[in-house]
Amino acid sequence: MPKLTKRTIDAAQADTERDYFIWDDEMPGFGLRVLRSGKKTYQIQYRHGGRTRRNSIGMHGTITPDEARKLAKEKLGRVAKGDNPAEERAIHRGASTVADVCERFMNEYVPIHCKETTTKEYRHSVDMFIKPVIGTRKVPDIIRTYIAKLHHDLRDKPYQANRTLGVISVIFNQCEIWGLRPDGSNPCRHVKKYTEKKRERFLSEEELKRLWETLDECERDGSESPAACNASHLLILTGCRLGEVQTLKWDYIKEDGIYLPDSKTGAKKVYIGQAVHDALTKVERTEDNPSVISGTVEGQHLKDRQRPWRRIRGKAELGDLRIHDLRHSFASFGLASGLSLAEIGKLLGHSQVQTTARYAHLAEEIA
Repeated sequence: MPKLTKRTIDAAQADTERDYFIWDDEMPGFGLRVLRSGKKTYQIQYRHGGRTRRNSIGMHGTITPDEARKLAKEKLGRVAKGDNPAEERAIHRGASTVADVCERFMNEYVPIHCKETTTKEYRHSVDMFIKPVIGTRKVPDIIRTYIAKLHHDLRDKPYQANRTLGVISVIFNQCEIWGLRPDGSNPCRHVKKYTEKKRERFLSEEELKRLWETLDECERDGSESPAACNASHLLILTGCRLGEVQTLKWDYIKEDGIYLPDSKTGAKKVYIGQAVHDALTKVERTEDNPSVISGTVEGQHLKDRQRPWRRIRGKAELGDLRIHDLRHSFASFGLASGLSLAEIGKLLGHSQVQTTARYAHLAEEIA
C-alpha cells in the first residue's frame, strides 16, 4: 500500500471489470477508489456500529491529494468522537428541499394558524420570492448568506422584502419543530429588516363630503353596484377593516353593536351609532344570502372591492386614497370629536396599546 501522491494516483489504471481501492500506508482509513470509468475518488473507511463504512470526500482533479488527506484527517477525527459521516451524507441526500417544506408549511401550518388574508400573503411570498430563489436547495444547507442575499435583492421593494423575510423565518422555525434543522439555527437571525415609511393618509372634512356625494351619485346613476356603495358607507362609518365589512352577516348585527365572531384580533364588538343603523336600513336584503354586502354569486358576499373602489375614488378625485385610509380617517375624526386614544383603540378593536399610539401625534395636533 503506497502513500497516496499525485504520481501514484495518476499511475493508477482503470480495471474495465471492477472498481478497486488503493489505501494509503501512512494514514489508516484514507484511500482512493478507482472506478471502471477511470474516475478516481478519495475515500475514508471506518467502523461504526460493528459495520465497515465508507464515505467519499472528493474527486481527484477537483481536490489535490494533500487537500484530500487533510479532509480525511478531519473526518476520521470526527469518527473517533462518535460521528458517522456516511450516515450524515445519507440523511442529507434524503433531506427535504426548501420547496418541499414550503408546501408542507402551507398545507399543515397555515390552515390552522393563519387567517385568509395572511394565507394569501404567505402563498404570494412562497411562490414569487422564496421557491424561485432557494426552492431547490436542501433545508440543512440554507445559511444566513442565502437569506441576506434574497432580502437584499428585494431592496427596491422594502415592504415586500420584509414580509418575505418574515415568512421565511416562520418556515424555518417550523423546520426546527419538525426536526429538519437543529434548534436555534434559523438562518434569518440577524438579517436586519429595511426601514418602512408608514403611510398616513387622512381625509379632510371637504374630502369626506366629496367622497360621500360621489357614493350617492354612483347609487343614483347605477354606475356602481349597491353592494359596493354600501360597503364604502359602512367602512367610513364604522372604522372596520375591509374583510370585516365584506364578510359581515345580518346575524352579527344587534341593537347595541355588531358582534364579529372573528377578526384580525379575534372575536370583537363594533360599537355603532344611529348613523350606522340608518345606513343598514337602506341595504336591501338578498333572499337566501346571509351577507350584508351580497355578491353576484348566489349566497356569497361581494368578493371584488378593489376595482369598484378605484373607480369611485377616481370620480371623487381622491386617486391616492386606499380603502384602509378610511379606517385611519375614522380615527382622526374620532379624535377631533373629543374621544381619547383609549376610546379610539376600543372602537377600532386594537388588541395592543402600541397600535393605537400611532395616532398620538394627531391627538396632540388637535389638542
